[in-house]
Formats: sequence, structure tokens, C-alpha cells
Amino acid sequence: MRIVLVHDYLKEYGGAERVLEALHEIWPKAPIFTFIYAPQYLGPHQERLKKWKVKPLIPQWFFPAVKLISPLRLLAPLFFKNLDLSDYDVVIVSAAGTYVSPNLIKTKPGVSHICYCHTPPRYLYGYPTAAPWDEVKWRRVLKIFGQVPMHFLRLIDFKAAQKVDYFVANSQNTASRIAKFYRREATVIYPPVNIKKRLIKTKSGDYFLAGGRLARPKRVDLAIEACNELQLPLKVYGRAFAGYGEQLKKMAGSTVEFLGEVNEDQKDELYRNCQAYIFPAEEEDFGISPVEALSFGKPVIALRQGGVLETIIAGKTGEFFEKPTVESLLKALRNFKAEKYQAEDCFNQAKKFSKERFQQEIKSFVKKHARTTRSRDH
Repeated sequence: MRIVLVHDYLKEYGGAERVLEALHEIWPKAPIFTFIYAPQYLGPHQERLKKWKVKPLIPQWFFPAVKLISPLRLLAPLFFKNLDLSDYDVVIVSAAGTYVSPNLIKTKPGVSHICYCHTPPRYLYGYPTAAPWDEVKWRRVLKIFGQVPMHFLRLIDFKAAQKVDYFVANSQNTASRIAKFYRREATVIYPPVNIKKRLIKTKSGDYFLAGGRLARPKRVDLAIEACNELQLPLKVYGRAFAGYGEQLKKMAGSTVEFLGEVNEDQKDELYRNCQAYIFPAEEEDFGISPVEALSFGKPVIALRQGGVLETIIAGKTGEFFEKPTVESLLKALRNFKAEKYQAEDCFNQAKKFSKERFQQEIKSFVKKHARTTRSRDH
């Protein structure tokens, strides 16, 4: 089968890009079409991803586009709508929710159009985003005027969703959003987590860990403030977005250490030696980093919202705190006892989300539905 991959944009490396990389491992010859490609912003992952056959819709020499990702949401539909992929048998769209339009692509009858949806665009449907709206002057006025383009973007987003033959969601949480906003059913195939041969009998470290993609919805500020209050050691890793990193550093006390963006080996060491992973993200679509922590036998302290409800077992592989407030997290940290959790329980839970399982399930899904689509149209 001639397979092609489509991804919103490649300017950072997070859970959606990890899925794209796993897809590319299955079909290494498949070209990747994306709106914007900026490998210089991919940190320790850029050399590995440079080997991909990436075809950006906006030329790489147009560097201003990198800083205009939000305004370009209005133009992205035009670019994707004119992308003709009729020569392929299967089109797999990795929709990270940055743009409304990857599914507007042109295909012909007999082509399977499959969308792996990480989430419908959060900014269109009222979910927390990385934008620092609380710091913007005239934000109420901008919000009022912004409703007009947002209304039309929602219409375009809905129209694009109807072009999809089959939806795959990264969690039951996301599947419910697809049903609510697109009126479409979705098959859940959990994203891949690199479950290596971990050392189960590890000692509990003396620090807590938080990090990943440091954007406002991740609410790392709650972890920092709580650890400040209790004078607990906290290590924070990852790349910050939209000025959030400076905000975090200003509020950090003497027990908080910022490590910046780390490579995979460095991240493994951080998980291996921590006491527990703190994940305060609001309405997280799935949440790969908590599962990574589990794979090292480490419990997770998470906000009781979103995809972590499908991965964390309270009292066995971690604990939940109820509200996105410092007080709620403080209560969880005061009651936390690392010796309560068995590393093997955490590891066994993480194995349910392995990359091998993901690749097997997605290959079977594509094989089944590519055949179904061809037989339906011929």
C-alpha cells in the first residue's frame, strides 16, 4: 500500500510527535506532509527527525511563519484544502489539535482517510491552552471579537471531520470529545510509550519530578508552589512555551531545580531516581509522561481530570488530587508515602501502553480498514 502521513506542524516534540515517530517506524518510506517544519526547534530530537522525508506546506525559508503559528490558523485551511493526496492508498492524519484543517486534504474514492486524533483543537472548544490570555491587555475585548473567526473555524473543523473515513482516538477521553464535537465514533488506540527493560527493584529517590512540555495547561506552577510550601526537592525538565518558563522560575524556591530540555537517556535517569512524578495538567488529552514514570516503577500524583483517569490506579500506582489548586495538591503531598507503592504494580500498568502494542494495533487497524474501503468502493 502507498501510505502517506500528515501532521499539523513540526516545531516541537511532545506526545503527538512521539506518535508520529512510531507511525513512521512502521512505514519508514511514507512521506510526511506538515504545515510548518522547523527542525531547529526540536532540541535533542532534531538530528533523528531530520532523516524523515518531510514535506512542509510553507517553505522552510519562510522563518517568520514559525513565530506566527497562532495567526496562521486562519490560513491553514487553505493550504490543507489544496493538498492533493489522491495518488496514495492510505492517508493517516495525525491531528494534534493545533490546526483545524489537516483533514481537509483531497483524496479520491478508494483511498482510506484515517485520522489519529490527539484532541479536537482545544482553543476552539473551551479547554485550557498555552496562550497567556490572563496577561493580555484588553483580553475581554479581544475575546469578544475573537468569537467571529472562532465560529467559522469551528464550522471548518466540523466539515473537515466529516471527510474522515475512520477516527482513532488516543484515549476514551478524546473519543468522547470526538463524539461531542464531530458527531463521529472513534476507536481508541492508546499512544506509544517506550517501555524498555526497566529495573523494577529501584530505590525511591529523594526528589519529586515534573516536566515535559512546559505549557500553561500542564500547571507545573502548582507543583512548584506546593513544593515551595513543604520545602520538598523538585526537579523540572522540559522546554517552556509562551513565557511560561520565566514565570515558573520567578516563583521557584530554593528546593526547585530547572533542567531545561533533556535527551531520552537523561530523562530516563530522572525517572529512575525520583520519588514520584507530579502531573497537575488540566484536562490532559492522554498524558504520556505519567505512563513513562510508571514504567520505571514510580507512582504518579495527578490531578483527577482527563486521560490520567485511564492510566493511574488510585492507591496502587499513584494518587489523585481533586482540584487544580495548591491547597489540593498540598493535601496529596502531605499524605503521600512512597513505600506504599510496589514498583512492579506500576511497571505492569505501564506495559499496557507499550510502543509494541500501539504499533501492532495501528497496523491491524490500517490493514483492516484499507481493505474495507477498497472493497466498498470497487
